Amino acid sequence: MIDVEHVSMNFRMVNDRINSLKEYVIKLFQHQLQYEEFQVLDDITFHVSKGEVVGIIGKNGAGKSTLLKIISGVLKPSKGTVITGGNIVPMLELGSGFDYELTGRENIYLNGAILGYSKEFLSSKYDEIVEFSELGQFIDMPIRNYSSGMLMRLAFSVATVVEPEILIVDEILAVGDEGFQNKSKSRMMELMGEGTTVLFVSHGIEQIEEMCDRVIWLDNHKIKMDGETKEVCEAYKKIWNM
Repeated sequence: MIDVEHVSMNFRMVNDRINSLKEYVIKLFQHQLQYEEFQVLDDITFHVSKGEVVGIIGKNGAGKSTLLKIISGVLKPSKGTVITGGNIVPMLELGSGFDYELTGRENIYLNGAILGYSKEFLSSKYDEIVEFSELGQFIDMPIRNYSSGMLMRLAFSVATVVEPEILIVDEILAVGDEGFQNKSKSRMMELMGEGTTVLFVSHGIEQIEEMCDRVIWLDNHKIKMDGETKEVCEAYKKIWNM
């Protein structure tokens, strides 16, 4: 379902102190920009089978979110390949794919189109999406006025309106009130029970232990451990005195 082979990711950071876009463009064309290579992922290889629920853990800066973006197709790796089989629904950043000047109603169609849903399908599921999001009358308000919790409700409701073959989730369940967190978790468990393959990043080890069949631990931009959930989480907690 997901094959990640020898994936590495480097970012370039400009060392020069540049005070304007004009100065940047001039230095760029004159080949005077000085870069520093920063490695985020180093030779990552793993396979995820259909229906597996895999947690990805690690401290900030370990490369978790970058890895999910590469698998989702948002970023292209510096080296290596990623092969996926099936439609992917990425839930990576709150509000990605939304236009903050449009209403919640309009963004259902916009975000749904980005995820590959037809207008006819979204119209048929519109009431279901709004009901699950619990936004009620706020659905016709511009989303620039939404709280982060309201935005998360809308994003989650649109993303999970169908049964994705691969669901990629980056910390989104950590946002919002406890009631909706539980509701989202129930929906995730429902999808997992129906055979959806899930990659799940969370700093909440309890969530990882509860929801995942397997855990990949990233440390210093490499895979430190890949195995059964209990074994990996216990090793992780021991290292960090959790």
